[in-house]
Amino acid sequence: MSLPHAILTALLEKPSSGLELTRRFDRSIGYFWSATHQQIYRELGRLEGEGHIRALPSERPARGQRKSYEVLPAGRDELARWTAAPQDPKPWRDALFVRLRAAAVVGTAGLQDDLRRHLTLHQRQLAEYEEIERRDFGPGRNTAQDRLQHLILRAGIDLQTFWTQWLTNALEEFDTLPRAVGDGGDAGDGAGP
Repeated sequence: MSLPHAILTALLEKPSSGLELTRRFDRSIGYFWSATHQQIYRELGRLEGEGHIRALPSERPARGQRKSYEVLPAGRDELARWTAAPQDPKPWRDALFVRLRAAAVVGTAGLQDDLRRHLTLHQRQLAEYEEIERRDFGPGRNTAQDRLQHLILRAGIDLQTFWTQWLTNALEEFDTLPRAVGDGGDAGDGAGP
């Protein structure tokens, strides 16, 4: 996914200023695509320069007033082109897995505590997603837009469920290790103490 397409999507949902977009990214889009205030403003300028968006005319022009933007037909066409284009999945990269692999040879000191911390963070995120689901996707929310947005939220719930289950299993595995791996114990290569 790319930031310009996330911005085009957000602006098609509702014309907004850069500040409003930043807030919307923090509250919704940011769950699966994050961007800083500066990145959003830089991208708005680029999209405007490419003719994909335009600043809405202000009722009362004033210096320093926030500009609101809307998507132009060229921007809608670009978003439709991008949405329909095939795209391969991105390789999954997570430093936690490299750290676990490294722990097998250098020791597990501190890693179990960090796994607990990760578990707590994922449990909080799961609870937040489940609250959003209860609040925003009850009976009567059955438009195509509602259903697609709920599908995205379900992906987040499923991913957080995976992480909480995996981390719980990983911590149980840590509890069964005979002693800290990599500190003279079995490093997984068949060597003894």
